[in-house]
Amino acid sequence: MAVTYTWTVANTERNLSDGGITVIHWRCTGSETVGEGDDAVTYTASSYGTTSHTPDADADGFIAYDNVTEADAIGWAQAALDQSAIEQAIADKINAEQNPTTGSGLPWAAT
Repeated sequence: MAVTYTWTVANTERNLSDGGITVIHWRCTGSETVGEGDDAVTYTASSYGTTSHTPDADADGFIAYDNVTEADAIGWAQAALDQSAIEQAIADKINAEQNPTTGSGLPWAAT
């Protein structure tokens, strides 16, 4: 099965004068379910960050704060990022969780 990615916006910051969004706080979460039924295991990993924006209230297509949708904000954030690199890093984290190469514990406490 493949990793499924979900992009969300946790918060935005804006200019009060024109309603232009200046900062987007985004999160991308990836999940992959391996196995079926009672044996299914879901692995998840995420990345969080911010993007800075310079809105122009006079530009065509400007959307003021009160009319911005989450889809708009996600699109703006993704356009400012290397979306495929972020998603690949999440996929790599999930792969590492599925196929660990290191472990931890106290060998003398194992029973």
